[in-house]
Amino acid sequence: MKKPKLSPREKEVLQLIMMEFSSSEIARTLNRSVRTIETIRKNIMVKTRTANLVALVKYALKNKLS
Repeated sequence: MKKPKLSPREKEVLQLIMMEFSSSEIARTLNRSVRTIETIRKNIMVKTRTANLVALVKYALKNKLS
């Protein structure tokens, strides 16, 4: 499977997820709403075809996205 093309913002959010930030912490850090961060997280999971946060982290590590 080809690596998905993540936007710069999606990459930024993924890096913060990998650093164990919660959605509310990411929202504060990036000066965005929690809902926006949840949408970005959902979009990342759709693009990477992952079903949950653990699978997303495993995918990021395997594909060196972090």
